[in-house]
Amino acid sequence: MSFSVPSNDREKVVSKLPGWLRQSLKVRTAQYGIEIQAAVEQGINDWCALAATPATVDTAGADSFSTFLPPGRWERFREIAADRRVSLIQGLAQSVQLWLDANPAPHVERPAITRRIVVCNQKGGVGKTAITAGLGEALAEDSEALYPVRVAKALSKALRASETHADPVGQGDDPLDVENLPGPGLRVLLVDFDPQCHLTNQLGASPLPMNGDSLTNHMAGDPKGELRDLIVSVDDETFDGRLHLLPACNDAFLLDVRLSAVRAREAALERALAPLEGDYDVIIVDCPPSLGLSMDAAAYYGRRRENERTGQSGALIVVQAEDSSADAYELLTTQVDDLRGDLQVEIDYLGIVVNLYDSRRGYIATSSLQGWVDIKDPRVVGLIGDLKEQKEAVRVKKPLLSYAPKSQQAVGMRALAREVL
Repeated sequence: MSFSVPSNDREKVVSKLPGWLRQSLKVRTAQYGIEIQAAVEQGINDWCALAATPATVDTAGADSFSTFLPPGRWERFREIAADRRVSLIQGLAQSVQLWLDANPAPHVERPAITRRIVVCNQKGGVGKTAITAGLGEALAEDSEALYPVRVAKALSKALRASETHADPVGQGDDPLDVENLPGPGLRVLLVDFDPQCHLTNQLGASPLPMNGDSLTNHMAGDPKGELRDLIVSVDDETFDGRLHLLPACNDAFLLDVRLSAVRAREAALERALAPLEGDYDVIIVDCPPSLGLSMDAAAYYGRRRENERTGQSGALIVVQAEDSSADAYELLTTQVDDLRGDLQVEIDYLGIVVNLYDSRRGYIATSSLQGWVDIKDPRVVGLIGDLKEQKEAVRVKKPLLSYAPKSQQAVGMRALAREVL
């Protein structure tokens, strides 16, 4: 049936579709960035133009489905369905399937050069590990599924709200600022480069034993095997083998000492990870709170390579909305700038993530956030609230985006992933 409703000179059509087909339609239109009604209209047009009826579609369990079509289009469809002795539900299902077949899922766009993201700050406790994990999880989510994402206008609104002491990342966010979008579907390696092993422990893996092989050994030129043999997969049920972790080892406490005897030590991390790059689209390094030789090696790893576009790789700086983060930020950027000058390399800043934000902490939090926003270059690319889901995920040793996929923090992590992309 159909009845007229003012909607851009279209009429509302109410019929039925099976749930699986409706979901496929939602995902595919989101992948192509078009409206569902446009896809259905094209499918119906193509179905009506066929010389013969296509194969039957399983419509068991079909439920209510509505869309908008140009006036008269549904009546024409009804006439052709009657001529072909096909029910309206079956005809609509065939039309949608016809459009899906004509518009296959786009291939995941893979970078020509593996992107390298160095998550850093000299200050500990700002949540570098949580951002590393959340960003990697968001980049690895399924390109054939939809996830709630805080869109760019919501981030802008949140940053503007800081000027009025509002709560930009609280539970009262406008739901219209969240869209359901396909996951990027990228192959991601998380590298735990911190001897404290926080990332390893938070994701439920075991730190590497001191008497075995480790990233430290490979960087120091004393490997005991293949580095890829140390890699573990993270939550295959959610990420389907796209998210991996290189666990840490406590021997990294000795890394700076061992690097002091290594030739071209700034390139030590790159030499170790280079054999793995062909297996991944993105490698994210969770750095220790240090300004030593290991940080030099991490910053160098994130440098812009030949033929690599600006902003594809580089340093992502995690801060909190408080004064000590500003002091640490100055120390870190000074070290990176010195490395740029000494080695004549380009190291891009991918942005600043303000983590663990809570406007209820008053003037210090809101004014500090405004201070980060005012920097402009690098700009703020993420604002993550201090909410309970992240702490709970750590407690149960599960990825945040599989433990609480619809939480405000998860929605914010997906927004950050799209800003970085």
